[in-house]
Amino acid sequence: MQRNATIERNTKETQISLSLGLQLYSAENKISSGLPFMDHMLEAFARHGKFKLELSCQGDLQVDAHHTMEDLGLALGQACRQALGDKRGITRFGECTLPMDGSLARAVIDLSGRPCLVWKAELPEWQAGGISVSLFREFFQALVNSAAMTLHIDLLRCDETHHGLEAVFKAFARALRMAVNLDPSLEGQIPSTKGLLE
Repeated sequence: MQRNATIERNTKETQISLSLGLQLYSAENKISSGLPFMDHMLEAFARHGKFKLELSCQGDLQVDAHHTMEDLGLALGQACRQALGDKRGITRFGECTLPMDGSLARAVIDLSGRPCLVWKAELPEWQAGGISVSLFREFFQALVNSAAMTLHIDLLRCDETHHGLEAVFKAFARALRMAVNLDPSLEGQIPSTKGLLE
């Protein structure tokens, strides 16, 4: 079952082309956000979630990274929602607690159709790879809003900002992989007593 989506988002602030495949995928992804550290985070997300991700973004980085980070989240969340369709047969829930050296991150997901981000992440530095760390919360907030998912991110320990954020992205990837996987026991049903997830 191929569950794919392609998003084109063009504004006066960013031009984004993004393709996402939820099928298990192990080849190299093509990611160019204009922010090398964010490329690294998205590559970790795609690799550890076993997603297919192709991304090209040109943003107004001469201003700052805010518009690019927010719009990347919007586009990725929109692609995820589109690729899932009516969410028939999915596991729906996912969870991962993941270490990276002295950092430990937990991500818990419900593909509920209700956008909610709970973000508990204290990072020891104010920036990572030249990006204000506050913009990573903005990225996930935008993603949650457009994907219509509930996401809890807890950075339980963080010895170093790079490791802390990388643990967050990897934990999110693994939790999302669990949530989007198809559950054969559901026999194609929508995993909700309401009969829909939106």
